[in-house]
Amino acid sequence: MTKKHKIAVTISIIFYITVRLFCGVFEHDEFGNDVYFIKHKPTWKWRFYSPQGMSDLDLSQMTPAQQEEQLLFDEFVGNRITR
Repeated sequence: MTKKHKIAVTISIIFYITVRLFCGVFEHDEFGNDVYFIKHKPTWKWRFYSPQGMSDLDLSQMTPAQQEEQLLFDEFVGNRITR
């Protein structure tokens, strides 16, 4: 592997990690389409969804896994969509 190839691979890996840490995708509650966004802090999680969705579920009525997913959705996506 030449020096140019090593540099290109290194830049590609750094770019991938940066995008993965600072960008994300969430599924829109109402329309179901994917929306790309910039995260306010780095996290490896890429895909976000709201278990609550358009329903009237309380956090206490969800399973622990759903609660964690909803809290992450609220933290990272928050008011990016109108409900």
